[in-house]
Amino acid sequence: MKIQKSYTATDVHVAGEAFRIIKDGPLIHYKSIQELNEQFSLAYEEEIKFLLNEPRGFAGLMGCLVVPPFKSEADAAVIFFDHNGTVPMQYGGIVAVITALLECSQLKAKFSNEYRIETISGVIGVAATMKDDEVTLVKLKSGPCQVVQTNVPVSYLDLATEVSLVQADHLYAIFDKAELPFEIEMEDLPVINQWGQKAIVALEGKHAFSRVILLDHSQKSEGKIKTVTFRPDRYIVRSPGFGTLAACSTYLLRNGDISAGSPMENESIFNGKLTAEPSAQMETSYEFSFSARGFITGMQTYVLDPTDPLFSGFLLK
Repeated sequence: MKIQKSYTATDVHVAGEAFRIIKDGPLIHYKSIQELNEQFSLAYEEEIKFLLNEPRGFAGLMGCLVVPPFKSEADAAVIFFDHNGTVPMQYGGIVAVITALLECSQLKAKFSNEYRIETISGVIGVAATMKDDEVTLVKLKSGPCQVVQTNVPVSYLDLATEVSLVQADHLYAIFDKAELPFEIEMEDLPVINQWGQKAIVALEGKHAFSRVILLDHSQKSEGKIKTVTFRPDRYIVRSPGFGTLAACSTYLLRNGDISAGSPMENESIFNGKLTAEPSAQMETSYEFSFSARGFITGMQTYVLDPTDPLFSGFLLK
Protein backbone atom coordinates (compact mmCIF):
# COMPACT_ATOMS: atom_id res chain seq x y z
CA MET A 1 0.00 0.00 0.00
CA LYS A 2 1.23 3.46 -0.90
CA ILE A 3 0.30 6.24 1.53
CA GLN A 4 -0.57 9.63 0.06
CA LYS A 5 -1.92 11.36 3.17
CA SER A 6 -1.87 10.61 6.88
CA TYR A 7 -3.30 12.41 9.87
CA THR A 8 -3.27 11.51 13.56
CA ALA A 9 -6.47 12.26 15.43
CA THR A 10 -7.81 11.99 18.97
CA ASP A 11 -11.51 11.09 19.13
CA VAL A 12 -13.56 12.26 22.11
CA HIS A 13 -17.28 11.92 22.87
CA VAL A 14 -19.23 14.31 25.09
CA ALA A 15 -22.60 12.86 26.19
CA GLY A 16 -22.66 10.81 22.99
CA GLU A 17 -21.60 13.53 20.52
CA ALA A 18 -18.35 12.65 18.73
CA PHE A 19 -15.47 15.05 18.03
CA ARG A 20 -12.32 14.31 15.98
CA ILE A 21 -9.40 16.48 17.10
CA ILE A 22 -6.41 17.05 14.79
CA LYS A 23 -3.32 19.15 15.26
CA ASP A 24 -1.39 18.41 12.06
CA GLY A 25 -3.12 20.23 9.22
CA PRO A 26 -1.74 21.56 5.90
CA LEU A 27 0.90 24.28 6.28
CA ILE A 28 -0.72 27.55 5.21
CA HIS A 29 0.02 31.13 6.24
CA TYR A 30 -2.46 33.00 8.43
CA LYS A 31 -2.12 35.92 10.85
CA SER A 32 -5.20 35.46 13.01
CA ILE A 33 -7.88 32.90 13.82
CA GLN A 34 -10.27 34.95 11.66
CA GLU A 35 -7.91 34.60 8.69
CA LEU A 36 -7.50 30.86 9.33
CA ASN A 37 -11.28 30.53 9.52
CA GLU A 38 -11.67 32.38 6.19
CA GLN A 39 -9.12 30.15 4.45
CA PHE A 40 -10.17 26.90 6.10
CA SER A 41 -12.91 25.60 3.78
CA LEU A 42 -10.70 25.95 0.69
CA ALA A 43 -7.31 25.05 2.22
CA TYR A 44 -8.73 22.07 4.16
CA GLU A 45 -11.30 20.91 1.60
CA GLU A 46 -9.66 17.50 1.13
CA GLU A 47 -9.06 17.08 4.88
CA ILE A 48 -12.73 17.75 5.68
CA LYS A 49 -13.81 14.92 3.37
CA PHE A 50 -10.90 12.68 4.37
CA LEU A 51 -11.46 12.93 8.14
CA LEU A 52 -15.25 13.34 8.44
CA ASN A 53 -16.78 11.37 5.55
CA GLU A 54 -17.27 7.62 5.62
CA PRO A 55 -15.54 5.16 5.75
CA ARG A 56 -13.40 7.06 8.33
CA GLY A 57 -16.21 9.24 9.71
CA PHE A 58 -19.99 9.64 9.61
CA ALA A 59 -22.68 12.33 9.22
CA GLY A 60 -22.70 13.46 12.85
CA LEU A 61 -18.94 13.70 13.39
CA MET A 62 -17.54 17.17 14.22
CA GLY A 63 -13.94 18.17 13.52
CA CYS A 64 -11.68 20.31 15.73
CA LEU A 65 -8.42 21.75 14.40
CA VAL A 66 -6.22 22.78 17.35
CA VAL A 67 -3.47 25.35 16.72
CA PRO A 68 -1.28 27.56 18.95
CA PRO A 69 -3.23 30.57 20.30
CA PHE A 70 -3.03 34.02 18.72
CA LYS A 71 -4.07 35.87 21.89
CA SER A 72 -1.61 35.87 24.78
CA GLU A 73 -4.31 35.14 27.36
CA ALA A 74 -5.43 31.94 25.59
CA ASP A 75 -4.00 28.44 26.15
CA ALA A 76 -4.94 27.06 22.71
CA ALA A 77 -6.96 28.02 19.65
CA VAL A 78 -9.47 25.83 17.83
CA ILE A 79 -11.43 25.89 14.58
CA PHE A 80 -14.60 23.75 14.60
CA PHE A 81 -15.74 22.23 11.32
CA ASP A 82 -18.36 19.88 9.97
CA HIS A 83 -18.91 18.37 6.51
CA ASN A 84 -19.90 21.78 5.09
CA GLY A 85 -17.08 23.95 6.47
CA THR A 86 -16.35 25.87 9.66
CA VAL A 87 -18.77 26.20 12.60
CA PRO A 88 -18.57 29.26 14.90
CA MET A 89 -18.99 27.64 18.33
CA GLN A 90 -19.35 24.15 19.78
CA TYR A 91 -19.72 23.94 23.57
CA GLY A 92 -19.22 20.17 23.40
CA GLY A 93 -16.15 20.77 21.25
CA ILE A 94 -14.61 22.94 23.97
CA VAL A 95 -15.14 20.10 26.48
CA ALA A 96 -13.61 17.60 24.03
CA VAL A 97 -10.57 19.76 23.25
CA ILE A 98 -9.67 20.64 26.86
CA THR A 99 -10.09 16.96 27.83
CA ALA A 100 -7.81 15.74 25.03
CA LEU A 101 -5.15 18.43 25.62
CA LEU A 102 -4.94 17.81 29.38
CA GLU A 103 -5.20 14.00 29.36
CA CYS A 104 -2.60 13.74 26.56
CA SER A 105 -0.29 16.18 28.43
CA GLN A 106 -0.28 18.62 25.49
CA LEU A 107 -1.43 21.32 27.91
CA LYS A 108 0.07 21.57 31.38
CA ALA A 109 -2.47 21.27 34.16
CA LYS A 110 -2.94 24.46 36.20
CA PHE A 111 -3.46 24.66 39.94
CA SER A 112 -6.38 27.03 39.31
CA ASN A 113 -8.11 24.56 36.94
CA GLU A 114 -8.94 27.63 34.79
CA TYR A 115 -8.16 27.62 31.03
CA ARG A 116 -9.00 29.81 28.03
CA ILE A 117 -9.68 28.48 24.54
CA GLU A 118 -9.60 30.90 21.59
CA THR A 119 -12.37 30.39 19.00
CA ILE A 120 -13.78 32.37 16.11
CA SER A 121 -16.53 33.43 18.56
CA GLY A 122 -14.02 34.78 21.10
CA VAL A 123 -11.94 33.45 23.97
CA ILE A 124 -13.95 30.93 26.03
CA GLY A 125 -13.18 30.44 29.72
CA VAL A 126 -13.40 26.87 30.96
CA ALA A 127 -12.79 25.14 34.30
CA ALA A 128 -11.49 21.57 34.09
CA THR A 129 -11.16 19.49 37.27
CA MET A 130 -8.60 16.69 37.14
CA LYS A 131 -8.13 13.61 39.34
CA ASP A 132 -5.32 11.10 38.79
CA ASP A 133 -4.44 12.73 35.42
CA GLU A 134 -8.05 12.36 34.21
CA VAL A 135 -10.45 15.25 33.49
CA THR A 136 -13.46 14.44 35.67
CA LEU A 137 -15.56 17.60 35.21
CA VAL A 138 -15.62 20.52 32.78
CA LYS A 139 -17.61 23.71 33.37
CA LEU A 140 -18.24 26.53 30.91
CA LYS A 141 -20.85 29.22 30.31
CA SER A 142 -23.26 29.84 27.45
CA GLY A 143 -23.93 33.05 25.60
CA PRO A 144 -27.28 34.87 25.99
CA CYS A 145 -30.41 32.86 25.11
CA GLN A 146 -33.87 34.30 24.61
CA VAL A 147 -37.36 33.39 23.45
CA VAL A 148 -38.00 34.92 20.03
CA GLN A 149 -41.62 33.91 19.42
CA THR A 150 -44.24 31.70 21.06
CA ASN A 151 -47.45 29.95 20.00
CA VAL A 152 -46.58 29.93 16.31
CA PRO A 153 -49.16 27.71 14.53
CA VAL A 154 -47.71 25.03 12.22
CA SER A 155 -49.35 22.19 10.33
CA TYR A 156 -48.52 19.43 7.88
CA LEU A 157 -50.63 16.33 7.22
CA ASP A 158 -51.93 15.19 10.65
CA LEU A 159 -49.51 17.50 12.52
CA ALA A 160 -51.35 20.60 13.73
CA THR A 161 -49.82 22.31 16.74
CA GLU A 162 -47.89 25.35 17.97
CA VAL A 163 -44.15 25.90 18.21
CA SER A 164 -41.90 28.33 20.10
CA LEU A 165 -38.70 29.80 18.64
CA VAL A 166 -35.71 30.28 20.98
CA GLN A 167 -32.35 31.79 20.03
CA ALA A 168 -29.37 30.08 21.72
CA ASP A 169 -26.27 28.94 19.78
CA HIS A 170 -28.79 28.14 17.02
CA LEU A 171 -32.39 29.19 16.41
CA TYR A 172 -34.37 26.33 17.92
CA ALA A 173 -38.00 25.43 17.15
CA ILE A 174 -39.40 23.78 20.30
CA PHE A 175 -42.37 21.40 20.08
CA ASP A 176 -44.17 20.16 23.21
CA LYS A 177 -44.45 16.35 23.40
CA ALA A 178 -47.36 16.43 25.88
CA GLU A 179 -50.10 15.58 23.37
CA LEU A 180 -48.14 12.99 21.34
CA PRO A 181 -48.94 9.27 21.78
CA PHE A 182 -45.35 8.04 22.15
CA GLU A 183 -42.42 8.42 24.54
CA ILE A 184 -38.87 9.63 23.89
CA GLU A 185 -37.44 6.13 24.13
CA MET A 186 -35.32 4.00 21.79
CA GLU A 187 -38.19 1.59 21.09
CA ASP A 188 -40.22 4.52 19.73
CA LEU A 189 -37.39 5.76 17.47
CA PRO A 190 -39.17 4.90 14.15
CA VAL A 191 -42.28 6.94 15.04
CA ILE A 192 -40.12 9.75 16.46
CA ASN A 193 -38.24 9.85 13.16
CA GLN A 194 -41.52 10.08 11.24
CA TRP A 195 -42.72 12.88 13.51
CA GLY A 196 -39.45 14.74 12.97
CA GLN A 197 -39.80 14.60 9.18
CA LYS A 198 -43.28 16.13 9.41
CA ALA A 199 -42.18 18.84 11.86
CA ILE A 200 -39.32 19.91 9.58
CA VAL A 201 -41.57 20.00 6.50
CA ALA A 202 -44.15 22.03 8.47
CA LEU A 203 -41.48 24.67 9.21
CA GLU A 204 -39.56 24.68 5.92
CA GLY A 205 -40.07 27.79 3.84
CA LYS A 206 -42.38 29.35 6.45
CA HIS A 207 -40.30 29.91 9.57
CA ALA A 208 -36.56 30.36 10.14
CA PHE A 209 -35.00 27.60 12.26
CA SER A 210 -31.69 25.76 12.64
CA ARG A 211 -32.77 22.89 14.89
CA VAL A 212 -36.08 21.21 15.82
CA ILE A 213 -36.53 20.05 19.42
CA LEU A 214 -39.17 17.64 20.71
CA LEU A 215 -39.39 18.46 24.44
CA ASP A 216 -40.78 16.23 27.19
CA HIS A 217 -40.96 18.42 30.33
CA SER A 218 -43.27 16.19 32.37
CA GLN A 219 -40.55 15.87 35.06
CA LYS A 220 -39.49 19.54 35.09
CA SER A 221 -40.47 19.87 38.78
CA GLU A 222 -37.74 17.29 39.50
CA GLY A 223 -35.20 19.26 37.45
CA LYS A 224 -35.29 16.85 34.50
CA ILE A 225 -36.30 17.08 30.85
CA LYS A 226 -35.92 14.74 27.90
CA THR A 227 -35.42 15.84 24.29
CA VAL A 228 -34.75 14.77 20.73
CA THR A 229 -33.09 17.35 18.46
CA PHE A 230 -33.24 17.22 14.65
CA ARG A 231 -31.03 19.12 12.22
CA PRO A 232 -32.73 20.53 9.06
CA ASP A 233 -31.20 17.62 7.09
CA ARG A 234 -33.28 15.24 9.32
CA TYR A 235 -30.20 13.94 11.18
CA ILE A 236 -30.83 13.33 14.91
CA VAL A 237 -28.25 15.07 17.11
CA ARG A 238 -26.61 12.35 19.22
CA SER A 239 -25.99 14.46 22.31
CA PRO A 240 -28.64 15.96 24.62
CA GLY A 241 -27.09 19.17 23.23
CA PHE A 242 -25.70 22.14 25.14
CA GLY A 243 -27.72 24.51 22.93
CA THR A 244 -30.82 22.31 23.22
CA LEU A 245 -30.57 22.38 27.01
CA ALA A 246 -30.07 26.17 27.08
CA ALA A 247 -32.96 26.75 24.67
CA CYS A 248 -35.38 24.49 26.58
CA SER A 249 -34.38 25.97 29.95
CA THR A 250 -34.93 29.49 28.55
CA TYR A 251 -38.35 28.43 27.24
CA LEU A 252 -39.37 26.96 30.63
CA LEU A 253 -38.00 29.94 32.57
CA ARG A 254 -39.89 32.36 30.32
CA ASN A 255 -43.12 30.41 30.91
CA GLY A 256 -42.55 30.33 34.68
CA ASP A 257 -42.40 26.53 34.64
CA ILE A 258 -39.07 26.42 36.50
CA SER A 259 -37.30 28.81 38.89
CA ALA A 260 -34.16 30.73 37.98
CA GLY A 261 -32.03 29.09 40.66
CA SER A 262 -32.73 25.49 39.68
CA PRO A 263 -30.30 23.25 37.75
CA MET A 264 -31.80 21.27 34.85
CA GLU A 265 -30.70 17.86 33.52
CA ASN A 266 -31.45 16.97 29.91
CA GLU A 267 -31.45 13.32 28.84
CA SER A 268 -31.23 12.28 25.19
CA ILE A 269 -32.99 9.31 23.60
CA PHE A 270 -29.57 7.60 23.77
CA ASN A 271 -29.45 8.17 27.57
CA GLY A 272 -26.70 10.79 27.37
CA LYS A 273 -27.11 13.49 30.03
CA LEU A 274 -26.05 17.13 30.37
CA THR A 275 -26.63 19.59 33.20
CA ALA A 276 -27.09 23.37 33.11
CA GLU A 277 -27.81 25.98 35.75
CA PRO A 278 -28.94 29.57 35.08
CA SER A 279 -25.99 31.86 35.77
CA ALA A 280 -27.30 35.29 34.75
CA GLN A 281 -30.47 37.06 33.60
CA MET A 282 -30.42 40.23 31.50
CA GLU A 283 -33.94 41.57 30.87
CA THR A 284 -35.43 38.86 28.61
CA SER A 285 -32.33 36.72 28.07
CA TYR A 286 -30.61 34.10 30.20
CA GLU A 287 -27.10 32.64 30.42
CA PHE A 288 -26.26 29.17 31.70
CA SER A 289 -23.38 27.32 33.33
CA PHE A 290 -22.86 23.85 31.81
CA SER A 291 -21.30 20.85 33.53
CA ALA A 292 -20.08 17.96 31.38
CA ARG A 293 -17.33 15.43 30.88
CA GLY A 294 -15.52 14.18 27.78
CA PHE A 295 -14.20 10.67 27.18
CA ILE A 296 -11.36 9.81 24.79
CA THR A 297 -12.54 6.97 22.54
CA GLY A 298 -9.52 6.53 20.31
CA MET A 299 -6.22 7.78 18.96
CA GLN A 300 -5.70 6.77 15.39
CA THR A 301 -3.65 7.54 12.30
CA TYR A 302 -5.88 7.80 9.23
CA VAL A 303 -4.20 7.13 5.88
CA LEU A 304 -5.22 7.53 2.24
CA ASP A 305 -4.18 4.98 -0.36
CA PRO A 306 -4.12 6.87 -3.71
CA THR A 307 -5.63 3.82 -5.43
CA ASP A 308 -8.70 3.95 -3.13
CA PRO A 309 -11.74 4.47 -5.42
CA LEU A 310 -13.60 6.19 -2.55
CA PHE A 311 -11.01 8.96 -2.46
CA SER A 312 -13.44 11.63 -1.24
CA GLY A 313 -15.54 9.31 0.90
CA PHE A 314 -19.33 9.38 1.15
CA LEU A 315 -22.14 10.15 3.60
CA LEU A 316 -25.29 8.24 4.53
CA LYS A 317 -27.84 10.18 6.60
